Amino acid sequence: MNRKYFLSIAIAATLTIGSFPAMGTPANATSVQELKKKQDEVSSKKDKLNGEIDKKNSEINANINKQKDIKAQIAEFDAKIKDTESKISAKAKEIDETTAEIEKLKEEIKALEEKIKERDALLKERARAIQEKGGSANYLDVLLGAESFGDFINRITAVNTIVSADKKIMDEQKRDQEELEKKKKDVESKLAQLENDKASLETLKKNLNSEKAQKAELFKQLEKQQASLEVEKADLEQESNELAKMEQQIGGEIQAEQARLAELARQRELEKKRQAEAAAAAAAKQAASNNSGGGSSTPTVTTPVSSGTWTAPAHGRITTEFGWDTLNGKPRYHYGTDIASGGTVPIVAAADGYVIKSHYSSSYGNVVYITHSINGQTFTTVYAHMSSSSVSTGQPVDKGQQIGYMGNTGYSFGQHLHFELYEGSWNASHSNAVNPRKYVNF
Repeated sequence: MNRKYFLSIAIAATLTIGSFPAMGTPANATSVQELKKKQDEVSSKKDKLNGEIDKKNSEINANINKQKDIKAQIAEFDAKIKDTESKISAKAKEIDETTAEIEKLKEEIKALEEKIKERDALLKERARAIQEKGGSANYLDVLLGAESFGDFINRITAVNTIVSADKKIMDEQKRDQEELEKKKKDVESKLAQLENDKASLETLKKNLNSEKAQKAELFKQLEKQQASLEVEKADLEQESNELAKMEQQIGGEIQAEQARLAELARQRELEKKRQAEAAAAAAAKQAASNNSGGGSSTPTVTTPVSSGTWTAPAHGRITTEFGWDTLNGKPRYHYGTDIASGGTVPIVAAADGYVIKSHYSSSYGNVVYITHSINGQTFTTVYAHMSSSSVSTGQPVDKGQQIGYMGNTGYSFGQHLHFELYEGSWNASHSNAVNPRKYVNF
């Protein structure tokens, strides 16, 4: 179950609960205000969702830009890897050529070593001959043994030739040995450098492949993140669309409720007119009866309606206030205000509301209970001991609208109205009953 599911349930539950008035609190103009409040709440939630959608779009765009950067970096790595592989191939070729050069050099070295070996043998032989014959003294014997000056010259030339040959052999031997050592050193150094360069390039390639793999993994994560963001965005857009539909639906309900309330108001006016006509007819009938009987007339008292939210429910004098008093010599707590008057006295609703009960009680007699919703607070008024009631349960009433006549029914001692006012709902213990003078100016 995802966030969207919970949000849909919560909104649906809110709308469902808000569509029906609480038990004992009939729908009135407040229901329109509540619907408008819910419409504002839905609109606020929709605006918040649209803000989240904009945020998701920004995140998606940032993700796409990151993907572009990563792609460019991967392309750079590919180019570097390709270049490195080319260099590695070149180094490998050079290594192969150097290896071939070394092989060729080995052949030359082998031939050179043979020459050196032969020269070594020759030099050793010459050295041994010289040693056996006394070294340089032998050359003197050769010169002194000349039989003539020409022979002497020839012998000097021969000796010089032998000495020069020996020196040449020794010089060549030294040169060849030095050349051999240099070639060996140069080729080995070149091969070592090539191998080192190749190893460095292989390491570079390995590092480039590793970095490329990391970038590729990051790219996959960004793709996965983008897919998730797209899903979240789609969910938010669907929720926003649902809220828009709910907002439109509530708007329709507001219009329907306003039309219903207008119709109720029209019906109230018709009912007030009907009741006024009925009261006038009853008063005329009563007056005619009194006149025809020859007895004293019983006047019909007019109950004035004051301005403001509340009005007095009947015309007359206050005989018992709210609070402690005595009844038949015994103390009691009186939970209402008693208004007494002679004649035919209309009883009116103290404020706009709905009749929640109209019946006969052994204690209250003919009694009417009306609930009121004023500035968000619930009140209940009770009208007891009436001679008759002209309203029924569930009927809407306006302040000052007649609901019956003052009487002496139930547990009563003379014609009067027992009027109670509660902050909240009525209860048998009268725990939330208040002095009606707190709100009503009698």
